[in-house]
Amino acid sequence: MAEKRTIEQLKEDILAERERTLSEQFLRALSLVEVLRQECPWDRKQTPESLAHLLLEESYELIHAIDQHDENELKKECGDLFLHLSFQVLLGEERGSFSFSEVFDALCHKLISRHPHVFGEVIAETEEVVLQNWERLKLREGRKSMLDGVPNAMSELLRAYRVQKKVAGVGFDWPSDEGVLDKLAEEVRELKEAASKEEREEEFGDLLFTLVNYSRFIGTNPEDALRKATNKFMGRFRHIEETVQASDRNWQEYTPEELDLLWRDAKRR
Repeated sequence: MAEKRTIEQLKEDILAERERTLSEQFLRALSLVEVLRQECPWDRKQTPESLAHLLLEESYELIHAIDQHDENELKKECGDLFLHLSFQVLLGEERGSFSFSEVFDALCHKLISRHPHVFGEVIAETEEVVLQNWERLKLREGRKSMLDGVPNAMSELLRAYRVQKKVAGVGFDWPSDEGVLDKLAEEVRELKEAASKEEREEEFGDLLFTLVNYSRFIGTNPEDALRKATNKFMGRFRHIEETVQASDRNWQEYTPEELDLLWRDAKRR
């Protein structure tokens, strides 16, 4: 029994030391942000609006590090994103709107209240049930529509995906992927039949929206899929570009058939 208590005490000591170290590092980082806000001419001028686009850029850079499986870069980008989040909270404190303590308190409250299957008596054994409960809880919190929380600033591809996932959470969805594929064929036909520029734009949008719907049924995020496809295209095109640059010919001298052969070679590689 004595040995067991000793082991438990060691665990408690290790946890306490980890918490102390994390607390010191966290406070040090926040202190540096506060110093920059006071002493750096650039930081003093910033507002939530002026930093918004940088916050988005840092998010994209973080995603790029994830795509590249670059752990060292991922560590740095997590820090950069934390910097911008900290700066936004600091600006909130200056306005008297909210504090770091209130931000974390609200976060903890949301995590607990939105997970009654973890912290309460609710049973949710599948992801679908969890998502349905999540949307119901948000409506109880005062939202008039489950679509109120979809940001307008999102890329439209991801925004469509979020909207579709939300309505699917309450059962407003296709019964199977077969129905979505039939809808895709219908949208392609309507796009071909569209006469005016406005009609083509509308039908093209419907086609994209249906493609996003299908992405959910095959278990992929359309933003991720498109990003990977773009990266794949860029890699193959760079191979063609290197071949052209290494030759004594310019782009205009290559026939479409020759470029197609280069493309096929890039795909094989």
